[in-house]
Amino acid sequence: MLKLISTVVFNVCCLQILYSQAVLVSDAFTLEPLPAVLISASALSFAGLTDPSGRVDLPRFKDTDSLVFQRIGYKTLTLSYNQLQQQHFQVFLREDPLTLSGITVTANRWQQDKRELPMRISTIRARDILLQQPQTAADMLGISGEVFIQKSQLGGGSPMIRGFAANRVLLSVDGIRMNSAIFRSGNVHNVISIDPFIIENTEVAFGPGSTMYGSDAIGGVMNFSTRQPVFATQDRPRHTDIQAAFRFASANTEKTSHLSVNLGWKKIALLSSASFNDFDHLRMGKHGPSEYLRPTFMTRLHDRDTLIINPNPRLQIPTGYRHLHLMQKIRYAPNDKTDLQYSLLFSQTSDLPRYDRLLRPRNNGLRSAEWYYGPQQWMMATLSAAFKSNSPLFQQASIKAAHQYFGESRIERNVNNSIRQSRLEQVNVRSLHADFTKTWPNNRYRLFYGTEFMVNKVRANGKDTNIDTGISVPAAPRYPDGAHWMSAAVYASGMAQILPFLSLQSGLRYNIIRLKADFDPTLYLLPFSQIRNNTAALTGSIGLILNPGPLWQLYVNTATGFRAPNIDDASKIFDSSPGFVVVPNPDLQPEFARSSEAGISKTFGNILKLDISAYLTHLDQAMVRRNFSLNGQDSILYSQEMSRIQAIQNAAFANVWGIQTAAELCLSDNLSLLIRYNWQLGIEELEDGSTAPLRHAAPSFGITRLSYRKQQWHAEAYLVFNSQVSHEGLAPAACLAGAAGGP
Repeated sequence: MLKLISTVVFNVCCLQILYSQAVLVSDAFTLEPLPAVLISASALSFAGLTDPSGRVDLPRFKDTDSLVFQRIGYKTLTLSYNQLQQQHFQVFLREDPLTLSGITVTANRWQQDKRELPMRISTIRARDILLQQPQTAADMLGISGEVFIQKSQLGGGSPMIRGFAANRVLLSVDGIRMNSAIFRSGNVHNVISIDPFIIENTEVAFGPGSTMYGSDAIGGVMNFSTRQPVFATQDRPRHTDIQAAFRFASANTEKTSHLSVNLGWKKIALLSSASFNDFDHLRMGKHGPSEYLRPTFMTRLHDRDTLIINPNPRLQIPTGYRHLHLMQKIRYAPNDKTDLQYSLLFSQTSDLPRYDRLLRPRNNGLRSAEWYYGPQQWMMATLSAAFKSNSPLFQQASIKAAHQYFGESRIERNVNNSIRQSRLEQVNVRSLHADFTKTWPNNRYRLFYGTEFMVNKVRANGKDTNIDTGISVPAAPRYPDGAHWMSAAVYASGMAQILPFLSLQSGLRYNIIRLKADFDPTLYLLPFSQIRNNTAALTGSIGLILNPGPLWQLYVNTATGFRAPNIDDASKIFDSSPGFVVVPNPDLQPEFARSSEAGISKTFGNILKLDISAYLTHLDQAMVRRNFSLNGQDSILYSQEMSRIQAIQNAAFANVWGIQTAAELCLSDNLSLLIRYNWQLGIEELEDGSTAPLRHAAPSFGITRLSYRKQQWHAEAYLVFNSQVSHEGLAPAACLAGAAGGP
């Protein structure tokens, strides 16, 4: 019996060797292995998929037969066995720049073809980052030509999407919400905490994304997917991948270094990464207005604030800073249906000078001797588990538990004033996400559903320090110490293929928000001692997708979004601008958005692809900064200055409408031209009932790229452009829930 079993096993092994062949499928440009490539052979009724290493075992077949290699976003390739043999069983697929298809995960948290979605999604791939070499993740978003970036200082970058920014757009890293309870209405620069070197793919979903992501996702969602540890393959017991980079840039004397190491075995894989940026002061161009020059700057010499003549007025002193990024991932897959992973991301900057505040004049000199942000820290630890199952409830499940830490501080001191004011904020965010997907036969019906729970706890303190004596005294922090912000939600989204060319996608989300803040009466002179804000929101979306053929796509959708008051909205105290102070408002309620969009994409042969979408968003009960009073007083003494009292209130509406267009022209197999153009117009209601330009509605902007690719070479010439904004077209100072400047 044992002899018979041995003979059978030997014969099976021989048949496997005789009648199968391992084939490697790679990207023709990057040479990276391509997973999930569908290989079919009609004569043998065979179909297979490449594994994560780009490999698949194929049966032998007749010379007259052929294999078809297909992957979304790539040109289909057909090869005979003889051709495969001549290529040593290595297959290279070329990307199809004109295809309407593409894989996205942002819309429903699961992989889905873009042709199935009634919304506009822009993708920035790792190869784009490799070519463009952006200094920060904010610069990386800007290379898309569809996201406008605002910078108040070199260590900044606030994305603007369809007229909204800051806490009205949502940042997500590996599916984990990054927006914390102290994200401001003014420009938010936390996106620079993400290291571009570790990004595998970035997706920007335009329009309200509250169905999947809850509060804040009014203008859109930016989802950053980081690199994953790679396992070894069957023919290699260990996978080793080392990547290193060094970059220098002359405009700010940037010196950047990066190192990452991937070690993979059959069931476990490790990925470590470290990046360090050193930016010196930014140097201006030669042809700008003289008003932009930096003729003098303030420094501390011999215990005195001294105005120094700048030997190079084109040098913006001070703007330089340093930045450290670290990442560690551990991945374990005990079988082909379970994938476990632990991820730790860490980011810390040095002090960040607030350049726009350091420019303010006073008495033929400067107003501020010091104005900078302390080290901006971000840490995210995630434990995730992904499962595949044939359960009646789901086929795929993903559960993620995460802990995030944010550290921010603001330090300022006026010229010839010995008191340095310091305000420190720390936020701990704990979250739990559970996402599921269920597909019915023939993929005609799909259901995405899940639940989310998160708690934000804010620790804040303030102190005023006499720099001459070194004595510090407690001061009122920006936020009440110990404030809580909690969110709990359930959601469901479904897709139904009504006809072979017509699909419907819709979803609903129910969200509960709880806010709690207690004020220390010894630090805050307020007529109330606490804020309790309990709100709920039901949001949804519905869209139709029409695909008359492989060269056409049309869609229409409508969606609602909301933003619940967070700790920054409802309970902060700060000077929004000289002579004004913002105080807490216990009666603040959520704001709601309604948005409609229509889009069309058309490919003309292998030459031209056109893409256009038009949208309209109405924001109701908008949170705006308006004049306020406390105990019948309209002004108080704050930071040694009599200041007009203001507060965030539900006191306005806003409208944004616009058009996004793109055209891609293939001039030859190696040469292509891409043009993207974005136009938008936004207005907001003012206190007297009139309207004014919306602050975060960017001017018309876009990008033009001429790309040349041949084998592994890629060169681009590009032009980034935007229209001017006249003085009359600027938003008023007390604009939509925002303070001028940065954090």
